[in-house]
Amino acid sequence: MTEWTAEDVPRLDGKTVVVTGANSGLGYEGTRAFAARGATVVMACRSVERAEEAASELRADAGGAVDGELDVRECDLASLDSVAAFAEGLRDDYDAVDVLCNNAGVMAIPRSETEDGFETQFGVNHLGHFALTGRLFDLLDAADGIDGDTRVVTQSSGAHEQGEMDFDDLNWERSYGKWQAYGRSKLSNLLFAYELQRRLDAASDEGDDPGIRSVACHPGYTDTNLQMRTAAESGNPLMKVGMRAANLVLGQDAAIGVEPMLYAATADVDGGAYVEPGGLMNMRGHPTVGRSNDASYDREDARKLWEYSTEATGVEFPV
Repeated sequence: MTEWTAEDVPRLDGKTVVVTGANSGLGYEGTRAFAARGATVVMACRSVERAEEAASELRADAGGAVDGELDVRECDLASLDSVAAFAEGLRDDYDAVDVLCNNAGVMAIPRSETEDGFETQFGVNHLGHFALTGRLFDLLDAADGIDGDTRVVTQSSGAHEQGEMDFDDLNWERSYGKWQAYGRSKLSNLLFAYELQRRLDAASDEGDDPGIRSVACHPGYTDTNLQMRTAAESGNPLMKVGMRAANLVLGQDAAIGVEPMLYAATADVDGGAYVEPGGLMNMRGHPTVGRSNDASYDREDARKLWEYSTEATGVEFPV
């Protein structure tokens, strides 16, 4: 697994890959890599206009065409109605989805609420992707996948280590810390990814194997516009300067930062794995399989979060 790079992504002709947040940063680089290998990439984005611009850039960079197709569709993870409409439209036009990359997210923003009344970081980063995965489950189940298994790849962050679950105040109605809320949303990503794999394993043990692997990943410290959006939301000009300097000094290029997601989506990796950069402090470098913090493997918290998420979104999984 040493020095695995995007060049090691296999041919994906005939495969369909859904990437949330595909118009920028890691989603953009992931879309580029998947399409370069022949996949049809569904670019699931909040802004269709920005996604169309990104798709045009990708085609221009490839000399006017990419090997795979780029299908831009609206999917606002801050709206459960938008998630449902996106999934319904996909079912109308596709028979199967081979890879779902739950990649989009917001980071350390002032407290706000989604269309459905959830704290935005928790609502977008976790609940939106929970609902999306559940609504696409039939298409994932129908796919041949990669090496015989469909992949659900959920993007977390090293910030999950600062996250704590509080089931009495999941939506931060009593108090709010933007970085603490981000950490909880990223811990929730991992609790979901691992619980999904446990449920898939249980279904397989009962003789009903969906042929789906749930894999988590994190990109390390990657220079994307996520940090600059966070700084802009803060309203603090010094934070903008600090973020820009940190990105220049510490951040790795998004084309490297996306490698854990690409590895999780296409390489020979077990369900329930956690793919991260293998370099300095697991914040830089090419992908390796590691381990997230102990809290992310807490089965009772995972069960509670799953039950809450099912009730909150109205989306049930057949596992």
